[in-house]
Amino acid sequence: QVQLVESGGGLVQAGDSLTLSCAASGRTFSPYSMGWFRQAPGKEREFVAAIRWSGGRIYYADSVKDRFTISGDNAKNTVYLQMNSLKPEDTAVYYCAAGLSITGITSPNAYTDWGQGTRVTVSS
Repeated sequence: QVQLVESGGGLVQAGDSLTLSCAASGRTFSPYSMGWFRQAPGKEREFVAAIRWSGGRIYYADSVKDRFTISGDNAKNTVYLQMNSLKPEDTAVYYCAAGLSITGITSPNAYTDWGQGTRVTVSS
């Protein structure tokens, strides 16, 4: 099992930037896929971004493409989500996830391990 701990959330204004971090410990990090999902109040959890640890292929939700960047540091067992030009609709709890699947990684079903979440609030 992999333990995931997110950090970096907070309250920001529209247009600001934040970087979320997700530190993994436990089972070997590679060849996992890592993903970021978010859940806004009253809404279902939705895909934000994902990275295949082996090969580095990256996926983004259309709503965050060109604003968010996912990256990973294998040596630190950490995945990051750089969020720029934040909008009020980005307000949500952001979750980091890890899984052994390399297909279907935009679906939460591809992940077996989840962090506790970090809250991001964007004011207008």
